[in-house]
Amino acid sequence: MKVLRYIFIFFLAVLTLSASGQRRNKAYEDYIHKYRKIAVDEMKRFHIPASITLAQGLLESGAGKSSLARRSNNHFGIKCGGSWKGKTVRANDDAPNECFRAYKHPKDSYRDHSVFLSTGARYAFLFRLKITDYKGWARGLKKAGYATDPRYADRLINIIELYDLNEYDRKDGLKWMKKFPNPHQPYLANGMLYVIARRGDTFKSLAKELGISRKKLRKYNELPKDYEFAGGEVIYLEKKNKKATKDNIVYVVREGDSMYSISQKFGIRLKNLYKMNKMKPESPAPKVGDILRLR
Repeated sequence: MKVLRYIFIFFLAVLTLSASGQRRNKAYEDYIHKYRKIAVDEMKRFHIPASITLAQGLLESGAGKSSLARRSNNHFGIKCGGSWKGKTVRANDDAPNECFRAYKHPKDSYRDHSVFLSTGARYAFLFRLKITDYKGWARGLKKAGYATDPRYADRLINIIELYDLNEYDRKDGLKWMKKFPNPHQPYLANGMLYVIARRGDTFKSLAKELGISRKKLRKYNELPKDYEFAGGEVIYLEKKNKKATKDNIVYVVREGDSMYSISQKFGIRLKNLYKMNKMKPESPAPKVGDILRLR
């Protein structure tokens, strides 16, 4: 009996340790509460499970308490890379003094994470998975080389299941996916998000799907209330810039171009495009072969 008693005490201790090891961490819960809305918003626009975004944010930033997150608002450990033109910070990782991206606000880090995954060729296969397949996403991220940790996928899955993060995919995600079974793919131009309109789209339908007001859609794209989409239009989800990127200094007008179509192509506010080229809205339309300044 004494032996059985010791065995019982031993297993009880093991179970207690196991339970304590799986106990929820308040710092993690606070982080989830703080950033879950951003993660869900990003899911709606980029079709990346909110559970994956939150789990990666938690793991990569130590629930927002890592030096990289506190110093530079980098919550996903994204390194500079050759295409990064923003601010940077140095930190030790796989090698000493590596270059990491720096952001003004954590929300910018979440957006860049979405863009990083959705525009990276090696992650393209992930977007064929269901929005609720967090295990497939976690294993796919490891397979694509997002992290060198051999247990990276398991760590993400454990965090998601311990904190029920997959509920953010189901409750809002499934409802949204059922309502919009064929969502518009987001793209980037001049650092801004846009989608390509389809025939039959309306400001109302786009606003519902993309989580942005009809008024803002019209304002950002300089379109009248009664505009009817023919399909193929570039529709920005944020305010256009005053000038194009440094890679686009001038543009040679082509057949079918208009000042408006050029402004949409390069993400420039129409009034600024006119101003740069010393033109007015009532000026004659540019001719094929004309050279327009874009910045």
